[in-house]
Amino acid sequence: MALIGFLVVAVCGSLVAWADQLKQARTPLLPHRPFVVVWNAPTESCRLRFKVDLDLSVFDIVANHNETLSGPNVTIFYHSHLGYYPYYTTRADIDKLIPFKDFHGLGVIDWENWRPQWVRNWGSKDIYRNKSKELIRKLHPGWPQSKVENEAKELFERAGQVFMNSTLVLAESRRPHGLWGFYLFPDCYNYGYKQHPLRYTGECPNLEPVRNDHLMWLWKDPLSLYPSIYLDYELKSSANTVKFVHYRGHAAMRIASIARNDYTLPVFVYSRPFYAYTFVVLSESDLVHTIGESAALGATGVVLWGSSEYARSQRNCLTVKKYIDGPLGHYVINVTSAAKLCSKALCKKNGKCIRKSLDSGAYLHLNPRFFNIRLNHSIRGPRFHVSGHLNNHDILDMKQKFTCQCYQGWTGIYCEIPQITQPVPSHPRDSILGELLLVLSLHFCCLSVIMFLGLCLIIKCLIL
Repeated sequence: MALIGFLVVAVCGSLVAWADQLKQARTPLLPHRPFVVVWNAPTESCRLRFKVDLDLSVFDIVANHNETLSGPNVTIFYHSHLGYYPYYTTRADIDKLIPFKDFHGLGVIDWENWRPQWVRNWGSKDIYRNKSKELIRKLHPGWPQSKVENEAKELFERAGQVFMNSTLVLAESRRPHGLWGFYLFPDCYNYGYKQHPLRYTGECPNLEPVRNDHLMWLWKDPLSLYPSIYLDYELKSSANTVKFVHYRGHAAMRIASIARNDYTLPVFVYSRPFYAYTFVVLSESDLVHTIGESAALGATGVVLWGSSEYARSQRNCLTVKKYIDGPLGHYVINVTSAAKLCSKALCKKNGKCIRKSLDSGAYLHLNPRFFNIRLNHSIRGPRFHVSGHLNNHDILDMKQKFTCQCYQGWTGIYCEIPQITQPVPSHPRDSILGELLLVLSLHFCCLSVIMFLGLCLIIKCLIL
């Protein structure tokens, strides 16, 4: 009987596990490309002024035409581009920067001047809190300080919510196919490496996930999340780099998974090919800990942002080109190719691979024993070519370290089952009936297992 009980628990437990798969991901921006790297730097002057051709497309880097900040693949709106507070000219600005109404790219709104939560406006942003309290004092000069602060906080946060929501609604109405969202949201505020580098864990301070949960009104409207993992130079090749990136990525993926009921929001992580406020390229280990870490956590892609400094001189352009033709380009094609192969081998191209354990340290990399990234000396075709094949050991290794997150319309452990859309119940009683039928079916399944095993035992006893 103990054996029967164990088997029943195992069978019923597997049913529960099957029902508790990862929430589906939105279908990728580009077909059969589960992870992309987007170039978002104004480097068009390298070719036009200095005759230095970066040729980003050969590395599977998606760039706008002429590598501009605004185009059909990605457009970033800075505070000076998207109207002025309170954004009277937003509609005209959207139409000007994205003239093509069939825009299907990334619509990124750079919202850094102030934060929608009162408590997060510290430092230089404290002026917004001071001015808000000043306004309330003028309206109610007899109020005590505590009441002034509470009223200022409530009005500020309410106005912030209206500002941000209405901006998104307008953007989505003007260009409904764009993946709209705010740069740097959600944030993790895990900057402790600056004060305590030796004791740094990378984890978000305990209050920050709670504060992010209080922004649920914000996560309901965006069609994509754009967190940031810019690296300060002091993190260069240090053990703290992967801690910093891991927990920021994890925080974004958590919000992406709970924001909607139907699918996980796409997450495009903003990174830089150079350390912040320098012209020093990321080390190869830091490429792994930024681009590679983001891919393994399940991000949809990484956006490589750069400033106009990249194209300020021929020397700068050549520095960027050398890095793209070398470590950066090779690593990008390595990860994007591995992500496609894993999607094909494990998920039937109907899902993407993410770590089974988020803390495992597993990466989507091509096995160097069986794959080569070779230079194409011909004038035609891509500059680099990936050659090689997945062997059985590679596939087994992927199955041990990664699991599938199916795209919308697919289900199953390997995303092999087309999902049949169920009609929406017309009455609450239908929903209750459906849940009752599900419970009864599980009980029937368990009862069938018990009866089958009991019959086997009876037959065995008769034989003996």
